[in-house]
Amino acid sequence: MKKSLLFFLIIPILLIASCKKEDDNHQLHNDIALIEQYLANNNIQASHLESGLYYYVHRQGSEQRPKLSSTVTVSYTGKLLNGNTFDSGEFVSFQLAGLIKGWQQGLPLIGSGGRISLYVPSPLGYGNQSMPGIPANSVLVFDLTLHYFSN
Repeated sequence: MKKSLLFFLIIPILLIASCKKEDDNHQLHNDIALIEQYLANNNIQASHLESGLYYYVHRQGSEQRPKLSSTVTVSYTGKLLNGNTFDSGEFVSFQLAGLIKGWQQGLPLIGSGGRISLYVPSPLGYGNQSMPGIPANSVLVFDLTLHYFSN
């Protein structure tokens, strides 16, 4: 009896988890198409990571790169693909591990003094959660300057 009860509890959880994974993959593919169209429309020659993060390095900065455990000090502007700015900051410090996956993957591509633009698909941003000024499943565009970091 316990085994069958356990079976009926685990199967729905696995099904829900697999559906979520399919939804995330579907959303990621949609977002990548939107990013690629945005880049083409704006004549931006960006590179990308396997995760779906697109980026354009304006300036590499120093050779040393921040790690996930680093505290980073940045200036940034965050926009939606339609150009609406939802956030910005000057010389603000964050623990890199506490930021969205797009920043966690993108900031280590530059060093202190570097400047980068990140084109973040929603699964690497806020996903299907809406935030103030950011609708659910939004692609995010960040222009970032990494002033310095500490480990």
